[in-house]
Amino acid sequence: MIRLDNIVKQNGHQILFVAASMGLRKGEKVGLVGPNGAGKTTLFRMIAGEEKPDDGQVTVETGMTIGYFSQDVGEMAGQSAVAAVMDGVGPVSALSAEMAALEAAMVDPDRAGEMEAIVERYGEVQTRFQELDGYALEARAREVLAGLSFSQERMDGDVGLLSGGWKMRVALARILLMRPDAMLLDEPSNHLDLESLIWLEAFLKTYDGALLMTSHDREFMNRIVGKIVEIDGGTLTTYSGNYDFYDQQRALNEKQRQAQFERQQAMLAKEIKFIERFKARASHAAQVQSRVKKLDKIERVEPPRRRQSMQFEFRAPPRSGDDVASFRDVHKGYGSLPIYAGLDFQVRRKERWCVLGANGAGKSTLLKMAAGEIGPDRGSVALGASVRMGYFAQHSMDLLDGDDTIFETLEAAFPLAGQGALRTLAGCFGFSGDDVEKTCRVLSGGEKARLVMAMMLFDPPNFLVLDEPTNHLDMATKDMLVAALSEFEGTMLFVSHDRHFLAALSNRVLELTPEGVHQFGGGYTDYVARTGQEAPGLHPG
Repeated sequence: MIRLDNIVKQNGHQILFVAASMGLRKGEKVGLVGPNGAGKTTLFRMIAGEEKPDDGQVTVETGMTIGYFSQDVGEMAGQSAVAAVMDGVGPVSALSAEMAALEAAMVDPDRAGEMEAIVERYGEVQTRFQELDGYALEARAREVLAGLSFSQERMDGDVGLLSGGWKMRVALARILLMRPDAMLLDEPSNHLDLESLIWLEAFLKTYDGALLMTSHDREFMNRIVGKIVEIDGGTLTTYSGNYDFYDQQRALNEKQRQAQFERQQAMLAKEIKFIERFKARASHAAQVQSRVKKLDKIERVEPPRRRQSMQFEFRAPPRSGDDVASFRDVHKGYGSLPIYAGLDFQVRRKERWCVLGANGAGKSTLLKMAAGEIGPDRGSVALGASVRMGYFAQHSMDLLDGDDTIFETLEAAFPLAGQGALRTLAGCFGFSGDDVEKTCRVLSGGEKARLVMAMMLFDPPNFLVLDEPTNHLDMATKDMLVAALSEFEGTMLFVSHDRHFLAALSNRVLELTPEGVHQFGGGYTDYVARTGQEAPGLHPG
């Protein structure tokens, strides 16, 4: 269906691909992995025809439709979310918009004189709309949007008023509704809550076209793909199996390659020693010559390119009292919408609460009250004795000064820390060498999140309140964060849509549902086993 043969591609001074090849067949679901900047988006763009390789061939089967979802959504405004989603499918959306305009004209007293022409035109447009199965399409568009957590109100509202994250969902829904022969999905799991993520997973499992996708969500990737293509050092390597299998296989290959390299180095050292020792002796001239020739012919084994694995070790935070946070008879609402009515909830030392609940259930509101960002309408929220809190939310990243470099930001936060300690800290969070001289203005969302996290964890609080800490983070940073937080001796209250993160770190679950708030002893894995669902209100299908 889709083939890349001996692709060569350079971006500025950076060589992305050298004689790289891969294939994608109908029904295959493939995960694309590689470090940031390795060329994943460029590969998508070449398949989608938005970029050309410098050399080599990209072949797409004639007549094949491709849906490409990228992080660059573009402008959307002046139409409803439903109309914007149907737009991707072609003329149906324009007909739907014209029908809506004609329906408005029919009840407009100023246009009574044109009524015959309006009704006639309405009949023509409606007939064409029906021929294209427009009514069914609209129902399907609404179904996809509902799966991605859109309320009816949001579906019918102006798409231009939505935040960036919700516009991303509209762009994704467009591709899903198209059901093209092949989907290229660049980070579709970004900006989704847990419910939407689980719905998308089920949708993609039943999709019968070809799928090539990237995702920083290990669990999501594991459940969908049956093959991994890795971009590494300009080449494409294909592994059969899911992400975990690839991870193990890659580590094994690296180990074997290292052993092979070391064996060859030992043999070369022995040969060179012999040549050095006997090169001046005439009696050994023939032997020396033959060994020199042998060395010239040996194909050198390259050592494996080591992935930098980041590790961060916590300093022990100061001990807090046993009662860390108390919510007593908390009432909180927005306008006429009640979110909490009489919430009683206690966080005790060393507990790690993950908060689950559908969009709008009040997860972020709970965290903001714990962090003291907002107060309850009634009741009390109090922190216990000796509690030092660290709060991470998406807006934390907006507080960075765009003109300061990464290093200056860290230096301002920790004026007494030495340069070496701050460089080590930056390195743990993926900023090595000259990276620390980048200004905050040019940082990506993931880089900003890593910087804010580094500042929060360097001198750790004993109570971490984290609202979606894994958004924007790549797998290597997430793995580092999970490893570091596993060793954290304090208390945690957090929201995340990353199931690997939830399962690894929680030992309590607070479930927010329309029926009420439920508390579960045991972590996320126990919650799934006990309730038979991965998120509130979702049942295994």
